[in-house]
Amino acid sequence: FFNRDRPPVGDKNLYGNHPFLLGVDSDWKGYGVFLHTSNALEVVLQPTPAVTFRSLGGVLDLFVFTGPTVDRAVQQYQRVVGFPAMPPYWGLGFHLCRFGYKTLNRTRYIMESNIKAGVPLDTQWNDIDYMERSNDFTYDKKNFEGLPEFVQQLHSSGRHYVVIVDPAVSGSEAPGSYPPYEDGLAMDVFVKNVTGGIVYAKVWNDKSSVFPDFSHPNASVYWAKQFASFHNEVPFDGAWIDMNEPSNFYDGHKDGCPPGQKEDNPPYIPGGEKLSAKTLCMSDRHFISSHNNVHNIYSQLEARATYKALVPIRQKRPFIISRATSPGQSAWSGHWSGDISSSWEDMRLSIPNMLSFGIYGFPLIGADICGFNGNTTVELCARWHALGAYSPFSRNHNTDDGIDQDPFSLGPSVIMAAAVNLGIRYVLLPYLYTLFYRSHVYGETVARPLFFEFPNDPKTYDIDEQFMWGSAIMFCPALYPGQTQVNAYVPAGIWYDMYGKRPPINVNNGTRMAFSAPLSDATLGLFRGGHAFALAMKVTTTAEHRQSPMVLLAALDKDGAARGELFWDDGDYLDSVEKGRYNLYKFSSDWREKVVISASPEKVGCDENPLVAFVFVVGVEEAPKNVTIGGKSLIFQYDDDAKLLSIRDLGEHLNSGFEINWS
Repeated sequence: FFNRDRPPVGDKNLYGNHPFLLGVDSDWKGYGVFLHTSNALEVVLQPTPAVTFRSLGGVLDLFVFTGPTVDRAVQQYQRVVGFPAMPPYWGLGFHLCRFGYKTLNRTRYIMESNIKAGVPLDTQWNDIDYMERSNDFTYDKKNFEGLPEFVQQLHSSGRHYVVIVDPAVSGSEAPGSYPPYEDGLAMDVFVKNVTGGIVYAKVWNDKSSVFPDFSHPNASVYWAKQFASFHNEVPFDGAWIDMNEPSNFYDGHKDGCPPGQKEDNPPYIPGGEKLSAKTLCMSDRHFISSHNNVHNIYSQLEARATYKALVPIRQKRPFIISRATSPGQSAWSGHWSGDISSSWEDMRLSIPNMLSFGIYGFPLIGADICGFNGNTTVELCARWHALGAYSPFSRNHNTDDGIDQDPFSLGPSVIMAAAVNLGIRYVLLPYLYTLFYRSHVYGETVARPLFFEFPNDPKTYDIDEQFMWGSAIMFCPALYPGQTQVNAYVPAGIWYDMYGKRPPINVNNGTRMAFSAPLSDATLGLFRGGHAFALAMKVTTTAEHRQSPMVLLAALDKDGAARGELFWDDGDYLDSVEKGRYNLYKFSSDWREKVVISASPEKVGCDENPLVAFVFVVGVEEAPKNVTIGGKSLIFQYDDDAKLLSIRDLGEHLNSGFEINWS
């Protein structure tokens, strides 16, 4: 457990460290074990059963969480490390990026081409090629001329812009030409070596790079100054913090690490690889301690400083995605899974990675759609868009030596897969946003494994190619080349095809079922009976949600009932939950009590007042004779094959509450 800059492979440690073990006893009771330490760590699992933790030092706090369910154990863990931040609503839209646009004109062309092709899009990103010679807090005035105006145009269309920022800044610019270096010198915030001199390392900068010491008392002020200065030039909306393991092109220093330092040459090294490989020397000094003790939390310190830098700049909810992570960092940032390959295997592995990070307390998680390294194919990218549309964080991004892999560039099949599935994502966003609220307040997972919802079904524990959104929606993607159907495991209960293509599925005991899976079609999604949802109209940006009415959907269980809720605010207000500036609505349907659906405002703390235009109820066994609201008859339709009751043009606001009845 030691943060490394390394393309993800199965048997090596990755960008983050999360020494949290989630276990299940033979009677299906869940528990958790967490060793809280910032030092390099080795963990050995034994069949006894037993687990051995081997740490190189530091403060050791061992926590045992008694559950008794897996979801409760995860919530107990998050109460220790901290609950995740609430993302802005626009951050749950689709994001587009690549390393290697090389010019603003190319960035604009790709973005506008995808928009014209019908791909929903909320946020455009740029990698380090927007910078002047790869220097943080600069932009290339030649190749990206007009960048500030481009960002303003994005804002005018209801979209957003995110820039990449690496922790290291150039240490070799001409005097008076680069404030990030000179301000750091003046404020004494750079990492030092054992003799007190500044460490000159190397990343993307021309000659040398220096690393801010984010544990220094001046570091947050320094970092905020750089962000504010750059934001005055380019009014970006979010930060993508990369290379923060921290990564270094040297192994320690240019000439290696100093001799005679025990921290650089410990008697035992977890995993066997020297600790300074592609990072700083363990003997390098931060304000609070040596790098040996700070390395694994460096990204968290940077994420916290970045969050605090963005708050005064925008006066809105920060949006931050980080490569390196450590326990509790989700209070400041989300995570993407790094430089994965454009391969079928890595696409499949993105699901357990997503689910694992949900367990670690990182609900804002996703992989680069279509992969980062190597070249994707049309079939792979179409399938990956059909999967990635349902990752909590959804972004297409790839390397500078790969082909263009945005939907427009790969043609009709990928455009269709992206447009269809992202369109569905945008319809589901109010539900997804509510799950993030519950994660922020209660520590619940957003994307979760099936066994979280069906702990007494042993067959669900090995399933890592399906996943749930909360307790109410199950996704079953196609993940293999040439695949034409999905052999999905459907747990006990009543399930409804999300798209109304199939009759209700009533399962007494969990079973495998075959579903057709045409390329470029929607990923199989099933609503779980017993749940009610607020959904959006079909739009192409989250900004349009604010101008559009909502849809209420109830999926009835075997007793003819459904329950649900909606968290709603302005989508961007800072600390809206903590300050009570939000609305919370409860929905219920009870067919036995002749309640089609009721909507009750449990809390009204902001001016938002969604309008409900449509109501759909699935699982209705026969058509009612009459449907009313407040004694007034409503026009409705009934589809016997789909068991679907539809009410259109309702025109009721949620803040007033209402109840629809049948007879």
